[in-house]
Order: sequence, then C-alpha cells, then structure tokens
Amino acid sequence: MILEGRTLAKQIREPLANRAQVVCQKIGRPIRLAAIGSTEDYGAYVYLKKEVEAAQKIGLQTQIFEVNNQTPADDFVALVKRLSQDKEVDAILIPRPLPAHLAATDYAAYLAPQKDVDGMSNVNMGNLFLCKTWAEIEALPGFVPCTAAAVIKLLEFHHIELAGKEVAVIGRSSTVGRPLAHLLTCKNATVKICHRHTDLPRAVKDADIVCSAAGTAGLLQAAWLKPKAVVIDISTNWSNNQLTGDADPAALAQRGVHYSPVPGGVGPVTLAVLLENMVRSKERLL
Repeated sequence: MILEGRTLAKQIREPLANRAQVVCQKIGRPIRLAAIGSTEDYGAYVYLKKEVEAAQKIGLQTQIFEVNNQTPADDFVALVKRLSQDKEVDAILIPRPLPAHLAATDYAAYLAPQKDVDGMSNVNMGNLFLCKTWAEIEALPGFVPCTAAAVIKLLEFHHIELAGKEVAVIGRSSTVGRPLAHLLTCKNATVKICHRHTDLPRAVKDADIVCSAAGTAGLLQAAWLKPKAVVIDISTNWSNNQLTGDADPAALAQRGVHYSPVPGGVGPVTLAVLLENMVRSKERLL
C-alpha cells in the first residue's frame, strides 16, 4: 500500500483561505508572516520561497529576510528579537540549515513561541518534551515541529495503529527525529532512535514502523524489513537526477512493505501543517 500524502494535504489546506479571511476581517489586516532564510543553501531557500508563495495563496502577507555567511550573528539575533516583539508580525518561520555561526547563536531563546509556527523555539520545544500523553500535546499553547506532526497525521490518515507498536526512527535531529520520537511515544508506541552509530539492519528488523529521516539515498534496505512493515520516508535527496527518499520504493513494494512515496508523501502534509499553523498563530489570539 502506498501511503500518499497529497489527499490529506488537500483536506488540511482547503479551509485555510476562509479561515485566514475571517481573521483578516476581525483584525482589519492580513495575517503577516516573516521568514528568515539563508541564501547559502540553494535547495532550502527555493523551498522557503515555495512555502511563502503557498502562504500568499491563502491570503497571508509575507516578507523574506535574507541571511548568509556574511551576516553578523548579533544582527541575526537582533532581527529575531525585533520580529518577535513586532505586534504587526503574526508568524515567524526560520528554516534550517542556517550558516554555522548563526545556528550557534541562542536565537531560539528569543523566538516568540506564539509566532513560532515550526515549533523550534526553546519554549515550544521544552513544552513538547514535558508532555507525556497525546492529550497534553493537543493542549499545548504553542506549536510542535511541522514535519514530525505531519508524520503522525499521515499515519493516522491511513489508519496505521501506533499504540503498542515498535517504531524505529532513523535520525536524531532536533527538527525531525527527536520530536517525532517523542510524539510517537505520546501515542503509546515503543520507539527506538537510530543514528550513524546504530546497527541499522538489527535495529529495524522487528520494527512495525520505520520512520527514516537520515537524508541518505539508498540507506534503508527493503531486505532488512519484515513483510507488511510500514515505512515513512521523510527525507528528500537528489540522486541520479531525481528526487528520492532514503529507501527504494520498488524494493519496498516487492518486499510487501507499506510506504510513503518521495515526493508525494510526508512533504505535502508538512507544508499543509505549516500553513495551518500560520493561520492558527493569529486565530489563538482572537
């Protein structure tokens, strides 16, 4: 079974323009998104522009602030502070990766949690990891990382049971792997976090669900998986002149594994969740 994400993404996105219009009428202006994007990573910057265009299509007013290897760290932190304090800015998006000297700053400590639509601020991340149950996750006043949330939504959309299941998460980044592992735990799954020092064939052989966010084409081998396992391929890699995930979909299908495709799986849902968070950032304050 192919666990496609475009249908779910469409369901999430359809009401957003009307919701944004309602907010606009109440506050007398459009919802305003400020995005800080690094021009040093071409792929990430192009994707950011697509996110901004998608936000404009549902009626948001947007502005991109560009940073690069020459941007002083103090100026970057000052920009985050200014946007967080600006009452005319409703949502802030800061995609990673950032230039190393900017990523090393404490900018996330100054990112207003109610505007932090990708759940990366210290407050939002801290609140997430204090939760023990899904009810507590749903009651959070801020946001959780969009990709991690999208994986949960995709699994639920395709009626994949999580409680009691063994799940292997490949990748331990603060943006995807670790928050996803915590969300899965709050859904009562038993989770194993895998990384470059993990014996992957051994780690995934008994897993009911494997969520791969390693960013390495061909890393996850179908032969390691048990038949009828579920693979959520989160990575987007450019390999052999095509976009691919961490696993070979043809090999997964031959193995009898249920999988999300790349593209067309987690990606569209992540963007839809992000757009919904942009609207929710102001709805919550009305």
